Amino acid sequence: MNSRKLLMIPGPIEFKNEVLQSMAIPTPSHIDPDFIAVFANSLKLLKDICQCPSGQGFIVAGTGTLAMDMAAANLVEVGDKVLVVSTGYFGLRYAEILKRYGADVDILESEVGHIVPIDDVEKQLKSNNYKILAFTHVDTSTAVLNDARSIGALGKKYKVLTILDGVCSVAGEEIKQEEWGIDVVVTASQKAVGVPPGLALLVASPNAIKTFENRKSPVSNYYSDWTNWLPIMQAYENRQASYFGTPPVNLIIALEKSLDLILKEGLEHRFDRHKRAGKAMREAIKALGLELLTKNAETVANTLTAPLYPKNMDAKAFLQVVGDNGIVLAGGLLPELKDNYFRIGHMGSINKTDLLATVGAIETALKRNGYQHELGIGTAQVIKHF
Repeated sequence: MNSRKLLMIPGPIEFKNEVLQSMAIPTPSHIDPDFIAVFANSLKLLKDICQCPSGQGFIVAGTGTLAMDMAAANLVEVGDKVLVVSTGYFGLRYAEILKRYGADVDILESEVGHIVPIDDVEKQLKSNNYKILAFTHVDTSTAVLNDARSIGALGKKYKVLTILDGVCSVAGEEIKQEEWGIDVVVTASQKAVGVPPGLALLVASPNAIKTFENRKSPVSNYYSDWTNWLPIMQAYENRQASYFGTPPVNLIIALEKSLDLILKEGLEHRFDRHKRAGKAMREAIKALGLELLTKNAETVANTLTAPLYPKNMDAKAFLQVVGDNGIVLAGGLLPELKDNYFRIGHMGSINKTDLLATVGAIETALKRNGYQHELGIGTAQVIKHF
C-alpha cells in the first residue's frame, strides 16, 4: 500500500494497536481450549456491551448485512406483517431483506435528515397486527439517530418484536437493550465495536429466541439458520468445542480484546466521549458555514456527521484534496443526493488529534476549491468542544 491515510469514514475505522496486535498471532484451532475460552468470553462481553444479560449472543463470520439477514430469516415467516421505520438507505435495505423471507412489509419513511415522529409510529402500530418492528438506530447514509428507547417502549406496548440495526451505533451510542425492550440488536465488527471487517454480531432477547423456537416453518436460509448456530453459541458459552462453520478465530480474538477495552473505558464514559466528538465536529462544520444533512439537533448521530457541500462545489475535487492531506472521507450514499453531501466517521478510538487533522483537511479542501472562509475557524471549535 502507498502512504497511510487516516480513515475518517463510517467504517472501517481506525483500530487500536492492541486489537491489531492481538490478531497477529499464529492461528489457533477453533477447538483449542484457550480459543474456546476467548469465544465464551466474547459472547459474554457482547451482551455486556448491548446491556442485555439475559440475551443470546451470536458471533458469526460475515458482515452487518448478514446480521440483519439472520434476524429476518429466523423471525419472519411467510405472510408476517412487518413495519420498517426508515431514516435512510439502510432502513430501505432492511425492508428488502425482510421481503425476501415473505414478510408483508409496510414502510414509514422519514424526510431526508429527519426521523419518523414517534406518534406516527404508534398510529401505524395501532392500525395493524404487526409481528415485527424494525428500525435503524443510526443510518449511515444520513447520520440520523433514531429514538431507540421510545421505539422499544412501543414494541412492548403493542407486543411487537423489535429489531434494532445497530451497525453504526453499538459501542458508540447508548443502547440498553434489555431495559428498553429491544428484542434483537444487530451490528458488525468494523465500526464502533473496533475490530476489522468480518464479523456479524447479534444479541437476541429470550422473547426473540422463543419466537424462533415456535416457528411453524423451517428457516429458508441454511447459513443464517439459528437451528445450526444456536447450539454452537451455547456450546462455546459452556466452554465446549462445537462445529457448524469454522469461526474466524483471529477476528474473534481481536473482538475479545476490543470489547474488553470498551468495557474498561466504561460505557457511560465512552458514550459521553462520542457525544463530545460529535458535537465538536458539528460545531466545526457549522463554523465553516456548511449545513448538515441531519436537520434536528436532537436526532443527530454522534458516530458520524453528514455535511452538505457549498453550492457549486465539485465533490470529487473536494475529496481528492482531503485525501491529499492524509484524510479519507466518504461521499454521499443516498442516490438522489450523492454529490450534495459527504460523510465523516468519528467513532471508536477517535481522539482530538484525529478530529483536528480531519477538520484541517476539510478547511484546506474548501479553500482550494474556491470556498471563502477564515482558516482555523473550524479547528478552533474542535479545541473548544473536545
